[in-house]
Amino acid sequence: MTFIDWLNNGLLDLSLMGLTAYTLVVTHITIVSVTVYLHRHSAHRAVDLHPALKHFFRFWLWLTTGMGTKEWTSIHRKHHAVCETDDDPHSPVVQGLSRILWQGAERYREAAAQPEIMEKYGAGCPDDWMERNFYNPHTVLGVTILAFVNIALFGVIGLTVWAVQMIWIPLFAAGVINGIGHYWGYRNFECPDAATNIVPWGILIGGEEMHNNHHTYPNSAKFSQKPWEFDIGWFWIRVFQMLGLAKPLSTGPIVKRIPGKTTIDIDTAWAVLNDRFRVMARYAENVVGPLVEQELRKAGNAANRLVRKAKVVLCKEDSLVDDAGKNRISELLEAHPDIKVIYELRQALQAVWSKRGGSADELLGALKQWCQDAEETGFGVLRDFVEELKSYSIPKLARA
Repeated sequence: MTFIDWLNNGLLDLSLMGLTAYTLVVTHITIVSVTVYLHRHSAHRAVDLHPALKHFFRFWLWLTTGMGTKEWTSIHRKHHAVCETDDDPHSPVVQGLSRILWQGAERYREAAAQPEIMEKYGAGCPDDWMERNFYNPHTVLGVTILAFVNIALFGVIGLTVWAVQMIWIPLFAAGVINGIGHYWGYRNFECPDAATNIVPWGILIGGEEMHNNHHTYPNSAKFSQKPWEFDIGWFWIRVFQMLGLAKPLSTGPIVKRIPGKTTIDIDTAWAVLNDRFRVMARYAENVVGPLVEQELRKAGNAANRLVRKAKVVLCKEDSLVDDAGKNRISELLEAHPDIKVIYELRQALQAVWSKRGGSADELLGALKQWCQDAEETGFGVLRDFVEELKSYSIPKLARA
């Protein structure tokens, strides 16, 4: 092989299709490293990983991104702690979508340069000899080595492969997830921030596409929540688990439904509290939805438009409802007494969750009172919903 041949084709002499396949594989490994190791393991402790697998991920991220475990973990933990506030390192709600989408990497570097963030949110991150003497002080060395490896393997076009690898995480993780994932998409749950699910098939960005699910249950190793959703990050965790390399520690609230259970006891109260986001989603689907549709059928054209406009905000997280939405809700409640009843009961049910900081008896009493008030309305959908709540309990394993 002449020097010119090597410069044009590299050692492997791959076709365009081969180069594309290689690029997709290595960028996917990087995404898996971020979502499984940095996100689900390091930041949220949702999955435990074998030391060998953890070190592979650390090395791969050093080689392909230059990111350190403590920096990424600290910034992400702060994001959850102060989400959608001025202190949030990357909120499109506060800083604007364009800035986060196209300058997400810059926001990351700005936050990483603040030692107080590392000190407050970086507990439990690697602090061994390799981290202190190799990975952390030489973040540029890894990506430089990768550039030379790509040139050696593929020739000059290896620089293009390297450039794609360099932009993959800044664009998709720092930009798309932190930007679009708090701006546009669908919401399964009304968590107290603007997180959305971009698409229900988490393949390209390792399952991170289901960002609303994650912000609702941040300590869950599994991001998919609906039967039609697919989380490839969870797929890889299960593969690693079968190989003895991973152990999921949490997949969300542990509750069960007992057919025929007709009493509200303390297990019911704790189960409903732990599963409150799903409970509120079912209230929206099984109570608010049917009664709004009923009002739509009864209303005239003018009122119809009012109901349709307000329907989307009736069950929205209160902090995300703007002034226009609040005005539509006020108009709707004034014009439709039945909708006012179910809306106020929804607000009252959310207030029950505030009892979680008090005694068990206080929580149980608040839930019983809410169920009594709901049944006394005479609405069939509310009676059915109360019967559903009564069936909730906590598995014996969860009590142990």
